[in-house]
Amino acid sequence: MITVTEATATAGALKRLSDEGVSIWLDDLSRRRISSGNLAELVARRHVVGVTTNPSIFQAAIGSGEGYEEQLADLAVRGVTVDEAVRMMTTADVRAAADVLRPVYDATGGRDGRVSIEVDPRLAHDTAATVAEAKQLAWLVDRPNVMIKIPATEAGLPAITEVIGLGISVNVTLIFSLERYRQVMDAYLAGLEKARAAGLDLSAVHSVASFFVSRVDSEIDKRLTLLGTDQARALKGRAALANARLAYEAYEDVFGGARWTALVGARANKQRPLWASTGVKDPAYKDTLYVAELVAPGTVNTMPEATLDATADHGDITGDTVTGGYAQARADLAAVERLGISYDEVVRKLESEGVAKFAAAWQELLTAVGKSLDSKGVDAR
Repeated sequence: MITVTEATATAGALKRLSDEGVSIWLDDLSRRRISSGNLAELVARRHVVGVTTNPSIFQAAIGSGEGYEEQLADLAVRGVTVDEAVRMMTTADVRAAADVLRPVYDATGGRDGRVSIEVDPRLAHDTAATVAEAKQLAWLVDRPNVMIKIPATEAGLPAITEVIGLGISVNVTLIFSLERYRQVMDAYLAGLEKARAAGLDLSAVHSVASFFVSRVDSEIDKRLTLLGTDQARALKGRAALANARLAYEAYEDVFGGARWTALVGARANKQRPLWASTGVKDPAYKDTLYVAELVAPGTVNTMPEATLDATADHGDITGDTVTGGYAQARADLAAVERLGISYDEVVRKLESEGVAKFAAAWQELLTAVGKSLDSKGVDAR
């Protein structure tokens, strides 16, 4: 429990981050976090203005069983399928979190106060099923501040356009490459144009594009280590920041262009870049690396709680650390390429692995819930 004194002492870096135009979201959710009042406390005292979830987060939360026993028993009595049970539990958590964050949503005109929930990751390569799932999730959660997460796969791109065109706010996830990021922004603009043609209020439609950070360093650093040269070692820990900074440059380009200008008059909202996977994987790196070095206006940084705590404790927020670094970012990625490490191969691998990891976590969750339903004396159909 954070005391008022502790909150005053530790919130300085988080406030500075927020003052720089970075929305701080928590990359975690569980029923215990909601029922204990912890989420409300983070909102009140640690500048948290949003929540992201993913299949791995729900697998950890529901897999532990804590706080879900009564609902599991009720679902077992009803004889629901495992898939239905999981969706009832996850949407209940997202609905409750959305209620906690509703005052933030109201105060920011819908910009923040958002809670994200992902479509079934097994549908990542099925456009029609993804659209249907997104519509179902929006209906199940039934809160204006929910965002439906859609992976940025080839099949996900037209789904993004379709769902945005229906007036549903979207968090696009698993973006690793600059090319794919531009395709995501294009899909968003196409969706806005579709929504405008349908007569929808564009001011009510919001979106973020989740650009993954630390996994890029993990993969490229591994290859640099294998090379073992001084030049390779000097490039470790640079690729992910370079990639993210160039993504922000692309964001400035797209949302400063003529196509976007035509939508501004219809009160459309920019699709903000969201830095995801911001917990460092390499203990040799400073634990606030992907926060302090990715400060730019109009962005979101979704942090696991350990990263949030580290930033509050010793984060060094010195202002914008993105927009002045585009030339160096290009140089860093070019240097990696010159060593024979293919950027295109790395980002394709990361996207494929990202989808597979979330699908595996979802399957583990289904298996765990199925066992729980079985243990209560009702066969999970």
